[in-house]
Amino acid sequence: MNEFEETESPCHYRRALEIVSSQWTVLVFYELESGKRRYSDLKKRVEGVTQKMLTQTLRQLERDGLVVRYVHPTVPPTVEYELTPLGQTLIGPMRILHQWTDAHYDSVLRARKAFDAINRPPIQSAEHLIN
Repeated sequence: MNEFEETESPCHYRRALEIVSSQWTVLVFYELESGKRRYSDLKKRVEGVTQKMLTQTLRQLERDGLVVRYVHPTVPPTVEYELTPLGQTLIGPMRILHQWTDAHYDSVLRARKAFDAINRPPIQSAEHLIN
C-alpha cells in the first residue's frame, strides 16, 4: 500500500464529509470565495472561531490542497489565504447546501420540536432525591 491509498474508509461520501464537515471549514470557504483574505480578516469575519481552531482549519485545508497560504516578508509578516482551483470546485456544492438550508431548515426545526414533544421523558418529582 502506498502513502496515498486510503485505509480508513472505502466510502467516497465519508471522505468528502471528512473534508467539509467542520463548521469552520464552511465559514472559511464562504469568506475566501471572494478572493484572498488576510488571517486577521478571517479571524474577525468568522464569528466565534478561536485562533487555535482557525489555524487548525486553515492548515487542514492547505494540507488537503483546497487553500494556499501566502506569507509576505513584512514586519510583522502578513499572511494571506486563498482558495486553490481545487478549492474553488467546492463552492458550487456548498452554495447548494446553503440554498437547501435556507429553504428547509425551518421544516427541520418543526420536525425536531414535534419529535421532542412526543418523546420527551416524563418529569420526575424531586422526592426520590430527598430519600
